[in-house]
Amino acid sequence: MGTNRRGRIHRASENQGGGKKLYIIIGAVAAVFLIGFGALVYFDSQQGPGGAPAGVATFENLARDHVQDSVDYEQNPPVGGEHDAAWQNCGFYEEPVRNENAVHSLEHGAVWITYSPDLPDGEVDTIREIANGQTYILASPYEDLPSPIVASAWGNQLELESADSEDLDQFIRAFRQGPQTPEPGAACTGGVGSPS
Repeated sequence: MGTNRRGRIHRASENQGGGKKLYIIIGAVAAVFLIGFGALVYFDSQQGPGGAPAGVATFENLARDHVQDSVDYEQNPPVGGEHDAAWQNCGFYEEPVRNENAVHSLEHGAVWITYSPDLPDGEVDTIREIANGQTYILASPYEDLPSPIVASAWGNQLELESADSEDLDQFIRAFRQGPQTPEPGAACTGGVGSPS
């Protein structure tokens, strides 16, 4: 009987040891979660207000009517306004696309990266990779830009000197399907154009 009692005591202490291990594992998982969450909050706070890079120009009160004719836009390239009933399929283009179709894509939450036709090949390749690697990105050459590259989203625009600029990535993160999007989730495929 004494042996049986010692056996029960031994099993009870083993069970207590297993419980301690479980608490240690749960504590470690919780610590990793809290550290990860803290890092996420820190890095998000480093992006500035709204996550947009410095230098973004903002435009308000943009019309959203569908029209059949060409539109004389106030911005170059346009950031919104009246537009064609058909949107431009997102992706990379080696030839210019029609403003009125691109603006409809902006209404759906796309970021339109326009680049100077004489941009060096390496820069163009970087833009191609960006456009082909993400949804809701439209990229095309554009004549007479105010800078070598211009990133546009509905009501927002940023002039850039290089496709490798961190500001381009930050602009995309802030505005692709961002809160400024008039029709979030609307298609960026099934419209007009064939990206390369």
